[in-house]
Amino acid sequence: MTDLRLHGLAEGAGPLVVLLHPVGLDGTFWGGLPARLVQAGRRVLRLDLAGHGRSPAVARPRPIEAYADDVAAAITEAGGPAAVVGLSFGGMIAQVLAIRHPSLVSALVPCGCGGDFPEAVRPVLRERGLVAERGGMEAVIDATIERWFTPDFHADPAVERVKRALLAMDVAGWSAGWHAIAGLSATPSLGGVTAPTLVIAGERDAATPPSVTESTIARAIRGARFTVLPGAPHMMQIEAGDAYADAVCGFLRARVS
Repeated sequence: MTDLRLHGLAEGAGPLVVLLHPVGLDGTFWGGLPARLVQAGRRVLRLDLAGHGRSPAVARPRPIEAYADDVAAAITEAGGPAAVVGLSFGGMIAQVLAIRHPSLVSALVPCGCGGDFPEAVRPVLRERGLVAERGGMEAVIDATIERWFTPDFHADPAVERVKRALLAMDVAGWSAGWHAIAGLSATPSLGGVTAPTLVIAGERDAATPPSVTESTIARAIRGARFTVLPGAPHMMQIEAGDAYADAVCGFLRARVS
């Protein structure tokens, strides 16, 4: 476990659902999903991951297992187990959580992420953190927005809010997150995951193509469902929010009490 205590926003009543956000953002970047879950009779806990939002600062090196242990402590404190929905970095942490703390995960919904990386890709991922260390968060904004949203959506006010959040992000926390991502290797252990699982990919995800999500997660977990959201990019919860909420809520309604 961990001594680090994550900040979280809890709302609603019913079975617990924990939301884990992408790197560089925080628990306020979930679009309409939290409200939909509350309306569906769920208790929702939106966590700020370590080094993000109002949670304690961290610095590299910090393995992804430490982030998963942070979440495990938060779920335990909240009276889990929980259905865990994670997007991008959050989806990677959700996988590691299900591997390390299976009794705390009643259902698993990893989105817009893979479960492993080719060795040649790992230095590229670490470099995204190092770029910010050298040039500040301004140095990563343009490339990040290109990976996260479709070109036609760049003028939307939601993208400007994302940019402001990234610019306000602690560089050490951003770099720690990317170094943790670069160390992810969950796929070999996902065969042991028994929680009901829905794996979600965005059709137009430039950061993690659906083929990667399917091959490294969906095929590795026995009985996992896999869905691709038409037209959705990496930040599917923002740009394709209704379809994303429909997929998550429909799965939890059908599979998880």
